[in-house]
This record gives sequence, structure tokens and C-alpha cells, in this order.
Amino acid sequence: MEPKELHPWNVTPKEAVEIQRQLQPLVSLRNRLKRIRYIAGTDVSSSLTDDRVWAGVVVVEYPGLELVEERWAAGKVSFPYIPGLLSFREIPILISALTKLKTMPDLILCDGQGIAHPRGMGLATHLGLLVECPTIGCAKSRLVGTYSGPAEKKGASAEMVHSGKVVGVAARTREGVKPIFISPGNRITLKESLNIVLRCCPRYRVPEPIRMAHVLVNRLRAGNYVSAAPSASALSPAALSG
Repeated sequence: MEPKELHPWNVTPKEAVEIQRQLQPLVSLRNRLKRIRYIAGTDVSSSLTDDRVWAGVVVVEYPGLELVEERWAAGKVSFPYIPGLLSFREIPILISALTKLKTMPDLILCDGQGIAHPRGMGLATHLGLLVECPTIGCAKSRLVGTYSGPAEKKGASAEMVHSGKVVGVAARTREGVKPIFISPGNRITLKESLNIVLRCCPRYRVPEPIRMAHVLVNRLRAGNYVSAAPSASALSPAALSG
């Protein structure tokens, strides 16, 4: 998986906002998926004491959700944590992990926003444009949009509206548990995003591919990485560049 070079990464927050505005017209919300065999989940964990970060990518078979491959990268970040600009902090290290994959996913689930973002350019959307792969944003908290509900039963959802447009859904993936916030990233519709994410949540609030990536990066941050992949080779940390 080789990303496109759409813009520089060594930018100021003001420049990052302008890049988001320039990229937004490139986003497609039409479904490009013909068949889903593999789904990737991504997550990033940051050190609590310095500028180190770890990115994890887990690929599962779909619809069974069995683990196929996991890859990771470690490095340092210089871009600050700013709500709405998370992609400039996390995507470079995520790409370092994604480029190691031997199993190419048909779809990527991201721990972050898709188009449910002030400029329609959340992490999932931004990443989808760079790697030219369908992406879905699955966030544990809301960034923009108003909604009512959803009902308490599993599978219930409520549309999220921002600036007069439906940008995502608040979805109940477990009965009586807080909803997650789903929005299309790129090359997929909101309806299909919701359907796929619900199928990826057989037991937990968070979709299984993202949950597995979260477990992976937390093991890495704790310094006790042991591969759970069925035939994984030894993986070396990758220095973050750019």
C-alpha cells in the first residue's frame, strides 16, 4: 500500500486547516466496494511522558473477523494535539505501518472521524484520500453534529446533522452502552458504513478490527509486544519521517 503525496506534512496548524479545505472536494461518498474479503483496523497510542507514538494496523478476514496479519510502527511526532487536526499528528506514523502490510485490505476502519468533522476532513477521510482505499471513521466521541437518540437496543442509530447535512450516525453497538459515532471516510456511503461497522461489533462497543489494533498499540507502549498473528514475522520499529 503506497500513499499518494498530496501535500507536505511539516506544516503549521493554520497551513493544515488550509490543506483540509483544499482536499475536501476530492472526497467521494459513493460506494466503491464490490467485495469485502479483508478489513483493516487502525489505532495510534501516544506516550504520556514524551513525543513517542505507536501505530498499529490489524487485518481481519470478513465477515468472520479472524486475525490475518498485524503490523506496527513506532516513532516521534512534532505536530501538536489539536482537535480537528488529528490526521496531521497520526497519519504519518499510520502510513509507516500500513506500508508494511502483505495482505491488502479492501476497507480500513479508523479510530477517528470521517466526514463528521468541521471541514469534512477527519482522519479516516484524509487517510482514504492518501491510500485510495475505502475508509470509515469510528469515533468514541462526537466532534460535530447534533442527534436525538439512538434507542437503547443494539443496532439502533440516529442521524448526526452538521450545517444542515447528515454527516454520520450515532450507533448503539451494545444494548445499554454509549453509542459510537460512525461517518464515511472516502469511497463509501453512510448506509454501507453503518451496516459494516455493526457487523464488526459482535461483542464489544468498538468494532473488532479497531479493538484489536488498540490492544496491539497498548502492548507496544507497555513494551511487552507479543504477536497474536497466526504467521507473523518479527517486526522492527520504524522511525517516523516527515
